[in-house]
Amino acid sequence: MGFRWLSQRCFNAIHQSNLVYNTCWEDPHLDRQALELRPSDTVCLITSAGCNALDYALQQPAEVHAVDLNPLQNALLELKITAIRYLDHADVFQLFGLGRHPDWRHLYYDQLRPNLAKRWCWVWDRRINFFDGSHRRRSFYFRGTSGLFAWLINRYLDRSAELRSAVTALLNADSIEHQREIYSRYDVDRLLFNRPMRWMLRRDTTMAMLGVPRSQRMQIERQYPGGIAEFIQDRIRHVFQNTSLKQNYFWRVYLTGAYTPQCCPEYLKRENHGRLRGGLLDRITTHTSSISQFLRDHDGAISRFVLLDHMDWLYERSPEALQLEWQAIVNRATDSARVLWRSAAMNVDFVDPLEVKIDGRSTVVGQLLRYKSDLSSRLHVADRVNTYGSFYIADLQKDAA
Repeated sequence: MGFRWLSQRCFNAIHQSNLVYNTCWEDPHLDRQALELRPSDTVCLITSAGCNALDYALQQPAEVHAVDLNPLQNALLELKITAIRYLDHADVFQLFGLGRHPDWRHLYYDQLRPNLAKRWCWVWDRRINFFDGSHRRRSFYFRGTSGLFAWLINRYLDRSAELRSAVTALLNADSIEHQREIYSRYDVDRLLFNRPMRWMLRRDTTMAMLGVPRSQRMQIERQYPGGIAEFIQDRIRHVFQNTSLKQNYFWRVYLTGAYTPQCCPEYLKRENHGRLRGGLLDRITTHTSSISQFLRDHDGAISRFVLLDHMDWLYERSPEALQLEWQAIVNRATDSARVLWRSAAMNVDFVDPLEVKIDGRSTVVGQLLRYKSDLSSRLHVADRVNTYGSFYIADLQKDAA
């Protein structure tokens, strides 16, 4: 009990008042296929770093509501929106593609800050060096808590010229077959997964820096042979040997601190800059709130929910809050709503038994969900990030109660 309390205190200390995620680690290419967004759809998602909210907006749904309890995550999305609206593409890519800009302070004070709401200005006033390259962690993608871990990993890679050469060769390989040949030739397993690395991957502090609470880690420990360290190693092996790294911008930015124009999120591509400025940004609103509170306060119906992996957190820390969240989802959902979520666990068994009420009648969530199991299985295998244990797509049919 004491160790769990200490672990939670560590997680809270790292996350309170900190920017946790500087980039999204959920593959929107899969989400676009899973969501099947229509012009009439209204999307509710957890903000994270805001990349995917911008990606969804490019699909032109009616509204995109980005919701996060951490105001700094919403501040990051608002900064991205303001940058796209008031800067040219070259400056936006310098900031959020390369992670730093030599003229950042002038851009911020002259063009961005005057157009940011005051509640976001205080965030970036206090973090003015996140984008100017003056800190020893020169890239924005090495800032924040997950960024600190990425920086430490890059320091680790740079300690071995052979390992850094292997990673560079993998990122530049022209085919999966070439990646496998490089992985074998350099013996990446030996170089990367030594004893200190395996020890570090088992630490709660390490996982907290990545935004993984102890509850998620323990789900993997219980369900995956070899526990968390083996899970991470297997995931990295799969990415390096079975997914094309040429278009895997998630791992590129993590392993180098920057994107390239050819390998980056959709919102950073030149052809999408004008589209976003042309009115699509107006469809995005941010809300500093829990999902439950947002849904209780929101007047309209929601047809698409993207819940990331936060139910893993709620299930072990506050099951009552999880039940209330699903009640709020049921209350606010349209008749043709779809819900997406991910989990660290190989199999989620805590959603279906949750009790909710519809028109005063009690039922369980599992009675209302129609899982798209074939689609989710096919998409999960194609995930370029490959850090989650499972992926769920389900239609919510309230008339099934």
